Amino acid sequence: MSGYDMENVLTVLLAGGMGERLYPLTKNRAKPAVPFGGMYRIIDFTLSNCFNSHCRKICVLTQYKSNSLARHVNRGWNIMHSELGEFIEIIPPQMRVNSNWYQGTADAIYQNLYSINQTDPEEVLIVSGDHIYKMNYQKMARQHRESGAELTIAAIEVPVRDATRFGVFEIDSSNRVVGFEEKPEEPKPLPDDPTRALASMGIYVFNVDVLREVVLRDADMSNSTHDFGKDVIPRMVRENRGVYAYKFEDENKKEAQYWRDVGTIDSYWEANMDLVSVDPQFNLYDRSWPMRTILPTMPPAKFVFAEVGNRFGVAVDSIVSPGCIVSGGMVDRCVLGPGVRINSYAHVQESILLNGTSIGRHCHIRRAIIEKNVEVPEHTVIGYNLQEDAKRFRITPNGVVVVESADKFYGAHA
Repeated sequence: MSGYDMENVLTVLLAGGMGERLYPLTKNRAKPAVPFGGMYRIIDFTLSNCFNSHCRKICVLTQYKSNSLARHVNRGWNIMHSELGEFIEIIPPQMRVNSNWYQGTADAIYQNLYSINQTDPEEVLIVSGDHIYKMNYQKMARQHRESGAELTIAAIEVPVRDATRFGVFEIDSSNRVVGFEEKPEEPKPLPDDPTRALASMGIYVFNVDVLREVVLRDADMSNSTHDFGKDVIPRMVRENRGVYAYKFEDENKKEAQYWRDVGTIDSYWEANMDLVSVDPQFNLYDRSWPMRTILPTMPPAKFVFAEVGNRFGVAVDSIVSPGCIVSGGMVDRCVLGPGVRINSYAHVQESILLNGTSIGRHCHIRRAIIEKNVEVPEHTVIGYNLQEDAKRFRITPNGVVVVESADKFYGAHA
């Protein structure tokens, strides 16, 4: 499929979520800007999908704590050719139609109709920067045109027990949506499998005239939450509009489909741990579907001391980013961001260390997430006694320790 198929498609990437459930990683950054997988940010996975799908006209709608996100996109994704009509633009809230922050996903589009109209697309692809997955949006756009749809929604099969977190479809034999309920208490299962349901991925292709119509109408409704899943889509289905489902085709080339919402600290930790197994569930190394990001100007990772004074610089089953130095310490099933240092006799297991973290000598750390630039003092123990850890750090329901600041160590007995 050629890039020409996407020439008249505008991609709108919704990247304004607060990410409250990811706090404290979202204390100073928007959720899509949270580091993931060592060198990446969460938004890089959606943008890589866009780039690999020949989406070359992209508006990124930001809102909360957007400085880090905007800086990352401007530095890492400034690769479009403006003379060919390509662009990636960061659009903060402009209060163009009212003085409100975005009230919901439909309201975010409504408040940016001016920018959409300026591009004059035939179709609008709406995606979010919150998920980790690989998807060719061209295939979805092609089905949208061939079916004569007004709106096409990407759908994935999920266990019924998990479907309460999503919008759930009912479809006919032609994939036309005949029922849709957002976050139902009792999700309707698939007709041929009572254990699974068809869930919305929050990815939409609209005919642009239909998109204008539905968000303008929704904006005038005082009883609306101005959200696609809660308001616009159920209304379109009730009115028997041309709403179709596109069943997710995974470009990850694994037996099981991979689509992760890293919306909580525990799910974020688990998704990072997915990457470090011998046969990772999510493949970062597929050259046919490259995942892009900023390449840091740093030297290669370095491992020093081998059998010198009983010190070993070793990392096993781990992701180690550029600029890291493992100096006489042991790293096991970890994700190390750029510039991390592990000092002598330290042992770090099943942990995520963000950019510039330094682990002191003789530290023992297990199942932890440590924020960027934190210097962990010598002999610190984290993850072995959660009751003691809870006096200084945030502990997740699954027992992951989150260290957000070096201040937590001051005055504490290491």
